[in-house]
Amino acid sequence: MKGKLGRIAKMAADNVLEGVFAINKPFGMSSYQVIRDCQSVFNPSALFKPLLDRDRAQRDKESKYQKRRRSKVKQELNVKMGHGGTLDPLATGVLILGIGRGTKSLHDFLGCTKTYETIVLFGASTDTYDRTGRLIKKGRYEDVTRDAVESALATFRGRIRQVPPLYSALKMEGKPLYEYAREGKPIPREIETREVDVLELELVEWYEPGTHNHRWPTEEAEQAEKNLVDSVWRVAKRQEASAAAAAAAATTTTTEASEEGTPGRLTPAQQQEKEEERALAEYNTKKREADERVDGLVTDSGAGEEEAPAAKKRKTNAEGAAEPLMSGALGQLPPAQRPQGKGSNLVPPPPAPDAPPPWEGRGPPAAKIRMTVSSGFYVRSLCHDLGEKLGCGGLMAELVRTRQNNFSLGGPRCMEYDDLFKGEEVWGPQVRRMLELWNGSKASAAQDGPSKEKSPAREKSPAKEKSPAAEATTAASE
Repeated sequence: MKGKLGRIAKMAADNVLEGVFAINKPFGMSSYQVIRDCQSVFNPSALFKPLLDRDRAQRDKESKYQKRRRSKVKQELNVKMGHGGTLDPLATGVLILGIGRGTKSLHDFLGCTKTYETIVLFGASTDTYDRTGRLIKKGRYEDVTRDAVESALATFRGRIRQVPPLYSALKMEGKPLYEYAREGKPIPREIETREVDVLELELVEWYEPGTHNHRWPTEEAEQAEKNLVDSVWRVAKRQEASAAAAAAAATTTTTEASEEGTPGRLTPAQQQEKEEERALAEYNTKKREADERVDGLVTDSGAGEEEAPAAKKRKTNAEGAAEPLMSGALGQLPPAQRPQGKGSNLVPPPPAPDAPPPWEGRGPPAAKIRMTVSSGFYVRSLCHDLGEKLGCGGLMAELVRTRQNNFSLGGPRCMEYDDLFKGEEVWGPQVRRMLELWNGSKASAAQDGPSKEKSPAREKSPAKEKSPAAEATTAASE
């Protein structure tokens, strides 16, 4: 009996925990910094010792050639982790994390639906479409009312086309779009619009002028950057008009074919209009290039690139000062003294309530909007496009991802970030429960077999919640 109990105890000690759970990402932090902070806590823990022991034993079986192929960073043994869709530093909320073999399931979350809550500040537009960028333009907001916003939101429901923001992670000819914007260089070709689905969209709270503390930035963008952003907006409007014209033409093709006998051929008036559009686009491109040459803005030390090194220096200094505090962090330290990694404090905090606003009078209104959207949707683009629709400009002031697939804030599958630093006795039971919940739901789904009819267990499987735009496998945008 004693030997049997010993074997059972050994089996329990060797139990490898892996799977998928979620954490509430804090403000101002990159998604990868959250992973690094988790690893710093999980690596020395008793909960994940069996997982590391297993991975270490697997590495010991590798050949010398395999070991030499590992980079210096990968030679260090950490709890293997990844995320199922990044969140911008400005955003907070559900960040799905995979541990061990659970990382293989993370790609399933790139195509699922997500729910966000954002605050739109009206009256200005920035190059990043949010409050962290630089001003492109300001507009009149005195006539912006709740009814006007409600009416404008109706045009964004259903299947729509979006232009990704310049500062998104998208690339063109191997170069991220934000680098073109930062350098003040024209993009080599038009940014393609993306088809996305807005399943739910509602205004949940309205902030009258003078009743909120949201501000737009005071720094203005350089002329070359304004030109670039302006050209993207013109492209978007032209693409939108072309799509509408194509839809209208499709309904009248039969009539035109019977009247003119030449289906699909442009009329002389249409050909002239197309030539004028081409000439105008060529003129704007040459004008922008001339402006860049005259102003001398296209340089290696452009304004957009000066910000990043300054921010890195600040983070390095902060990181050096905070290093002595990273000694286990069992909860005695206040939240303000979290470990300061290189991906922390990437966004300036909101202004103090007594800070003077960048406008005279009561200022602009703002609105909190809740939406459920498909993969590939950019919340900041909605905020910007909504402001353009109203003719006043708009930007994203706050963003919270409240749900991704069946992981929700405050739910049993999502923990609070600050609990990581309250000791393993606090976070350990939470992480164990969440991973066991994940593995239990996967086992239930496997037992159901490949039935076409949806069961409650199957709905919990992340691979089954594919959106109509699941093919747009972006890692979430916002």
